Amino acid sequence: MSRRRLSKRQLERIQTLQERRRARADLRAETALSEVESEPQRGIVVTRHGATAAVAGTSQEIHVCLLRQNLGHVVCGDRVVWQKTGGNSGVVTALSERTTVLARPDYAGRDKPLAANLTQLVVVVAVEPAPSGYLVDQYLAAAEILGIRAAIAVNKVDLLDNPADPRLDRLGGYETIGYPVIRVTARKTHGLDALIIRLRNETSILVGQSGVGKSSLVKALLPDQDIQTGRLSSATGLGRHTTSAATLYFLPSGGTLIDSPGVRSFRLPAMDRQQLERGFREFRPFLGHCQFSNCAHQDEPGCALRAAVAEGRIVQWRLDNFLNMARQLDHQTARGNP
Repeated sequence: MSRRRLSKRQLERIQTLQERRRARADLRAETALSEVESEPQRGIVVTRHGATAAVAGTSQEIHVCLLRQNLGHVVCGDRVVWQKTGGNSGVVTALSERTTVLARPDYAGRDKPLAANLTQLVVVVAVEPAPSGYLVDQYLAAAEILGIRAAIAVNKVDLLDNPADPRLDRLGGYETIGYPVIRVTARKTHGLDALIIRLRNETSILVGQSGVGKSSLVKALLPDQDIQTGRLSSATGLGRHTTSAATLYFLPSGGTLIDSPGVRSFRLPAMDRQQLERGFREFRPFLGHCQFSNCAHQDEPGCALRAAVAEGRIVQWRLDNFLNMARQLDHQTARGNP
């Protein structure tokens, strides 16, 4: 179902209300800072709820911090400077420069950040339901455009009778392109070892279609998730609300995992056709070599991408998926939706 469009008056009312809330929150933050003297400290945002953020200090202790208005939209994964105002409370005073931002459109069609400073996206597929190559390519293209590493985790391999199951035939093509393909299962001892190694020292998210077992993997990777969530809920007083927002968890073996239903269902960011082309990494050596500068890579003479397919340097199904995504982009542009 398409999202209901808001009228100009409704958008203005929402914006006015948001500005009033930000002004009140900024006043509370400045008042709290004026009442104490403390040294600035560095931390990472674990989750955000309204005008406050849960910030993890150097020892992973949680502090509930008010946010200054001039910081913009602070999100999970942001690296910040904060000052203590008493107990486990503080104020975030500065936002460090982000390396990457995961975003999705808000009610006005503008990109709204979901998480920051990600370094790795893991696309989870499974034997059942069978992998959707089109969806996998959307996620991989998003990772390329965001400038983060990507890997594919094949879950539920304990259900395989034959390691060369035809449902997984195309995964070898991804390895040829250069994407690591990891076979995992949460049902066997050491079934997650390869994935745990891949997540070490990274800030990762798990994404994929419904039913592939992302929640089960998150639970298995975070045996202390209830403890971390409980500590977060206790510090913030938000109870289970903390689990509905994007949340950063510390992995026992090192690294962090950002998780929430919204993050798991992330799709392609807003882009143009040229950006989409560069989201397919094996296309890059051939881009700019077509006979026509505006080549759509369909039936035009002298198309470098189609020539690469004929030579076996690009697989046909990857080009087909690109063309389908490009048609969707053209359709969205024609409707005026970025």
